[in-house]
Amino acid sequence: MSAQGTPSAASKPTGTPKGAWTITFLLFLFMLVNFADKIVVGLAGVPIMADLKLTPEQFGLLGSSFFFLFSISAIVVGFIVNKVPTRWVLLALAVVWALAQFPMVGTVSFTTLLICRIVLGAGEGPAFSVAAHAIYKWFPDEKRTLPTAILSQGSAFGVIIAVPTLNWIIVNHSWHYAFGALGVIGLIWVCAWLALGKEGPLEDTQTLAATETKIPYIQLLTSRTFLGCVAATFGAYWALSLGLTWFTPFIIKGLGFSQSQAGWISTLPWIFGATIVILTGWISQLMMARGSTTRVARGVLGSVPLVVGGLILASMPHVQGAGLQLALLVMGTGLCGAIYVVCPPMLGEFTPTSQRGAILAIYGALYTLSGIIAPAVMGTVIQHAGSMLDGYMTGFTINAAIMVGSGLLGLLLLWPNTERARLTGGAPQAGALKSAVSPT
Repeated sequence: MSAQGTPSAASKPTGTPKGAWTITFLLFLFMLVNFADKIVVGLAGVPIMADLKLTPEQFGLLGSSFFFLFSISAIVVGFIVNKVPTRWVLLALAVVWALAQFPMVGTVSFTTLLICRIVLGAGEGPAFSVAAHAIYKWFPDEKRTLPTAILSQGSAFGVIIAVPTLNWIIVNHSWHYAFGALGVIGLIWVCAWLALGKEGPLEDTQTLAATETKIPYIQLLTSRTFLGCVAATFGAYWALSLGLTWFTPFIIKGLGFSQSQAGWISTLPWIFGATIVILTGWISQLMMARGSTTRVARGVLGSVPLVVGGLILASMPHVQGAGLQLALLVMGTGLCGAIYVVCPPMLGEFTPTSQRGAILAIYGALYTLSGIIAPAVMGTVIQHAGSMLDGYMTGFTINAAIMVGSGLLGLLLLWPNTERARLTGGAPQAGALKSAVSPT
């Protein structure tokens, strides 16, 4: 044991157990389903607004409703996974997602749609945090960035793969059936997880809970790296939640594309974002292998793209042409993806393993609060603007300012390599200072 009461770096297993990449792939599919569920309302936004006669403010409320219980659920489940195997928690979450889709297959009112989205949000709130916690039971710290990148790419591929298919269903059949298809896909994943899902062998949460020294939650939650992760990811998630709700309506109503064209165009931010995320994961582990501290290889690497992306997005209202505006929107928001790759591993660097599930969940609960605010703000701005296009541009300018601010806060606050020493009053471990490890 180390001086802090946790296993020393030398005693921790460094190999990757057999089956780790199978679990990673299953959890990648888990996040794929998760984001397909999220995107369907935005993708079907125009026909939903037409069928239910919704105003922009009402549709903004619908987008925000997904996040009403998102954060609360994330925190509650985060503490549960400190004691309950993640295998069963992930299974329960996926069942909730599937069942929440089926009521939309028939004729529904705005109220029914609202309630189903709230229930779905409660089920999906803990998803990424629990999945990351599960993966970290299969990989040692120095090998977690790439699996985290793959996990987060479930979101991008959930959109890239699902959007053309769901849009075909919407155009050729009905938006109601798109929800039903997602329910069926969710149940298929449940069956696959029942057959193949396992708990990681590198960490026994119950044993660690009884043996390792805890750090008070108030110290973890007020540490500058935790606050920096929340601030930086808040800005990134503002952009993501706008994309989930308003991207497709914008390119149809704002830029004049058809619903059929929108199905393919809506994948562009996610394709670009997927490239950014995979590159970030690979570059981060390469930098650590060459001796960079995690302050640089994770903190700086994740924060700088937020600032650059915000500046790109801010230029969007000042250029002419739908193609150029679309390109700036895709690049500006796509750069946000880097922060999702680096923050969970940074938090895992200094959080005791038996407390990690709760800390990752609280982190997720706080930064996703922007999902409640952003769609509603955009809807209000559009409804009260001189023209719809002006409203969209004002909304994207607000997004740009938030991204730049959150990125700067990340640069200021993210110092994971020395965080544990600050929290425990001890000296930084040599591995934390050097972080010279081999990438996988």
